[in-house]
Amino acid sequence: MTEIRPLADHDTIRAALDDRGRAQLDDLTAEVADDPSRLGRAFPAAARRTARGPLPGADGVLIEDAVRVELVREAARSLDASALLAELREVYRYGDSDEKRAVLHALNGVEAAPPGQLDGSDLLLDALRTNDTRLVAAAMGAHSDRLDDDAWRQGVLKCLFTGVPVSAVTGLAARADRELAEMVQRYRREREAAGRDVPPDVQAVLDASAAAPPRP
Repeated sequence: MTEIRPLADHDTIRAALDDRGRAQLDDLTAEVADDPSRLGRAFPAAARRTARGPLPGADGVLIEDAVRVELVREAARSLDASALLAELREVYRYGDSDEKRAVLHALNGVEAAPPGQLDGSDLLLDALRTNDTRLVAAAMGAHSDRLDDDAWRQGVLKCLFTGVPVSAVTGLAARADRELAEMVQRYRREREAAGRDVPPDVQAVLDASAAAPPRP
């Protein structure tokens, strides 16, 4: 069984739903518990059958994301890591942007799974090829520790290009290095040469790179 952290406390999610929404959440959860392969059917229906919008009491979390992560958590109770990842890849492949984002949030919540056991880096790389800032931010969450150094650095740059705050990047202080600093310096010089504003987060990345311990 793979453990996945929820996006929000279960009671907080239920409190945000009306009676119908709570009943629908129970039905969707039971459906996935009975047959985890139905995760792909439950995902598109989740927002329509429960609710959408900001989740009260959970800063920056959307109700539909929290509900969908709950469904992934239910599927993970009866699937091993490889089977769960296969289901998530299918959901991501056929899902819209909202569903893709929820898959990334679920991956960010994976606990105690060695990188080789549950590695969704291919989904992160796909998200980083988009210009959807919500996908880019989610792709640079906790699961980005599965990205190799080059891909991770490109992810940080993508945040700067698209205006995603680098505060969304998990592990920036630990992974920032000289190579990243050089890439960001080139980006800053290009912006300045073109007479364009330099995002304030450029300095935040350079500061993190300067403070990072040297790599062996």
